[in-house]
Formats: sequence, C-alpha cells, structure tokens
Amino acid sequence: MAAPKPETLAAFEAAKGFMPVREGLALYAAAAEAGRLGLPLLEVGTYCGRSTILLADAARAAGTVAVTVDHHRGSEEQQPGWEYHDPAVVDPEVGLMDTLPTFRRTLHAAGLEEHVIAVVGRSPQVARVWAGEVGLVFIDGGHTDEHATADYEGWAPRVAEGGLLVVHDVFPDPADGGQAPYRVYLRALASGAFTEESVTDSLRVLRRTGPGF
Repeated sequence: MAAPKPETLAAFEAAKGFMPVREGLALYAAAAEAGRLGLPLLEVGTYCGRSTILLADAARAAGTVAVTVDHHRGSEEQQPGWEYHDPAVVDPEVGLMDTLPTFRRTLHAAGLEEHVIAVVGRSPQVARVWAGEVGLVFIDGGHTDEHATADYEGWAPRVAEGGLLVVHDVFPDPADGGQAPYRVYLRALASGAFTEESVTDSLRVLRRTGPGF
C-alpha cells in the first residue's frame, strides 16, 4: 500500500482538521492508486486543507492535479454554537467563517500549492459546470442529507471507469455519528455502479465497476 513521505505525513498531522491518521493513510493509498489513471483527484469539502495535503502529494507523484471544492464558509456543524466551531477561522470583518486563508497557508507550508486547484464555490454549482472525468472523488463536505446527496449526485457520475469514490464519516451506528454519509455509501453500493474496495474506520473506498450512479 502506497504511503506518503514522512514530511507529507508531518504536514498532514500539523494541519487544522479532523481526519485521523489511519483514515488519512487509507485516503492517500486510494489517491495514489487512482492517480495511475492520469485524471484529476477531486475532493468535496476542503476546510483548512488537512486531507488536501495527501491528495496533492499523491497527485504530484502521479503527474496529475488535486482539485478541492469548498465555499469556505463552513459546514453546518462548524457554525457558532456547534461542536466543531473554531472562532480562529471567523473573518472578523464580515463575521462569517472563512477557512480559505488558513487553507492557503496550509498548502504553502507543505510546499504543495502548485499541485492543487482550489475551487471556491458550492459543490452542486461547480459539479454542473464540470465537464470531464476524474480518477477519484472524495466526498467529505456537508453532513446533512441534502448536502451529502447533492455531493454524490453531482460528482459520482464524474468518476471514470476503474476510478475510486471515497466517502468519509460513514457510521452505520447512529450512536457514532450522523447518517447522511452512510446513506450515500449505501446508495452507491445499491446502484451497481460501485464495488467496495476497503474499509478503514469511517472511510469507505469504492471502485467504479459499472455505469450509472
């Protein structure tokens, strides 16, 4: 299984974000494999760039590029009064979350800026104007049914034959977390278009093995 360089892993661990190391290593391995298709590796849900570091490093090694899509105003659970709110990433001038400056500093510190295309916008809108295929889609955006479903419907059709669909925060037991990503994962399996490749804690890796979504 492909593994990131020690300096890449160190940058990942130093970055602001929520993904545990075990899941990060599984994501990197998936990205390294998908990179062989020579297509972009796309992430939905950038936050401050923790997982983007891994996708960018895998893209660099494969001679392709990582694309990360986020409006940078924070998802539902990151708003004031919620569990994952971080006041350090609130823009004091407008009073809203703005993770874009932190993300840019994260990529700069990791030396990976030139291997990433950062798209600032809402996932469904970006998906509607995206014309090409991608080797990997990593769904890690909003965790409501509305947002997770929109991310899946917008981006799963873009996964190339043999490419990978990766879904984060999949919790079969409601006691462990929200169910929207789990329902998206079940939908992908039920579609007949994707076959499960691996399970690492809450990270699921599926391969496109048929048409549709």
